[in-house]
Amino acid sequence: MTTLADSAARTPLRGRRAAARSTLTRGTGVTLGLSVLWLSVLVLVPLGAVVAAAASGGVAGAWSVLTNPQTLAAITLTVGQAALVTVLNVVVGTAIAWVLVRDRFVGKRAIEVIIDVPFALPTIVAGLVLLGLYGPRSPVGVDVANTRAAVFLAFAFVTLPFVVRAVQPVLEQLDPDVERAARSLGASGVQTWARVLLPALAPAIAAGAAMSFARAVSEYGALVLISGNLALRTEVTSVRILTYIENGQLSEAAVVATVLLAIALVVLVALDLLQRRVARRG
Repeated sequence: MTTLADSAARTPLRGRRAAARSTLTRGTGVTLGLSVLWLSVLVLVPLGAVVAAAASGGVAGAWSVLTNPQTLAAITLTVGQAALVTVLNVVVGTAIAWVLVRDRFVGKRAIEVIIDVPFALPTIVAGLVLLGLYGPRSPVGVDVANTRAAVFLAFAFVTLPFVVRAVQPVLEQLDPDVERAARSLGASGVQTWARVLLPALAPAIAAGAAMSFARAVSEYGALVLISGNLALRTEVTSVRILTYIENGQLSEAAVVATVLLAIALVVLVALDLLQRRVARRG
């Protein structure tokens, strides 16, 4: 039986919900509608077209594409190297961001500029730079051209800034006094990092890692020259997709693109769940 007290307790809740629903004004509603429309035109519709093209050949056609040894090798190489580079970026990128925020030294401004070079440099120019430095005529005596190491190197070059630039502003907002307080209360350096810093940095690290992985699996220009595009050895999925398109096999290209999209979405969700778990533990 509903009492007067129960009704009174629910009334403010309904009022708050109604108030929450009414915060969207006419102006913000129009802005939201335009944003959704623009997002649909730029992202959702093209992605839907790619998935539809991939489905046009049926399950048997998609399976035939994915079990092709050359295509399977390209997907395995791309995803594997992108994952390794992402792990490297999480460790090295976080360390670089820490040094740039917490330390003062000569040449700091120069390092800040150098980190952003992969953002500004056209990827084909990056490929030429890598080929000149680490190709057959390397001035440093290191030749990785036409090897898997070339793919890793190209991925690492173009994805370096993502974790650094994602973590750096978060570190700048963290008060060093919090770390000193934890140490004064008896926490070790590892405990301070794991219980104080990591939960605060986890969302930024996850965001940088997600962008790093997504950029790596889609890279073309920086590695097309130095990797050699050797079938079953150094050919990546972007090159494989281009080959399908040049041969008029649009459905096959769409299948590979859809697989990359699915892998990227899985990685994004996994990283989001991981950072939420880390933040809760902190």
